[in-house]
Amino acid sequence: MTIKILALSDVETGLIYSERSDEYFPAVDLIVSCGDLPMSYLDYAATTLNAPLYFVLGNHNSLIPVSKTSNYPYNSSGYNLHCSNYFYEKRLLIAGIEGSVKYNNGPQQYSQSEMWTNVFSLVPALLRNKLLHGRYLDLFVSHAPPWQIHDQQDLPHNGIRAFRWLDKVFKPKIHLHGHIHVYRSDTVRETVYYNTKVINCYGYREIFFDEPTDNLPKES
Repeated sequence: MTIKILALSDVETGLIYSERSDEYFPAVDLIVSCGDLPMSYLDYAATTLNAPLYFVLGNHNSLIPVSKTSNYPYNSSGYNLHCSNYFYEKRLLIAGIEGSVKYNNGPQQYSQSEMWTNVFSLVPALLRNKLLHGRYLDLFVSHAPPWQIHDQQDLPHNGIRAFRWLDKVFKPKIHLHGHIHVYRSDTVRETVYYNTKVINCYGYREIFFDEPTDNLPKES
């Protein structure tokens, strides 16, 4: 089976607010936000399209209070993926990390070393995934891109070195990110890095994901 993901990031699109949004985006299984979008917009999309919402915050998002007992924000149906491993309907292994590289001490900004700490916090869960399902990760969600993949030379838009390592070592099928705005039609938005397809989700992208199956040795 195929899982349809609607990825949203950085800028709101009028298609979501259209009365025909369910025709523009039919049969969406889940909505993923790569950051810098208001929760009101994301909640509206999730409600209108009747799909669960998973997100990371961007460096321009205000801090969103989250329940002490879950990663669901108050007054929202969305699940915050930051430093979290989630098994979507026992079909898709998802993890995420918020924010960008630190450049002015604003919200959701991290040094490269702090991003390594964020990535290392996921490792126990990824190793557990490998034991239970035969694979580490299906979908990795971040705001910033990996180092030298879709990033830019100015400090605020530098990619994250630890994300590049995560993609190489833990081999998610897809890595969705935002943060890098796209103004030209010839901008590269998809790059295959080892076994991972890295996708810039600025605005919106529709992704069709072949549902993975557990890859464990069969008993003799």
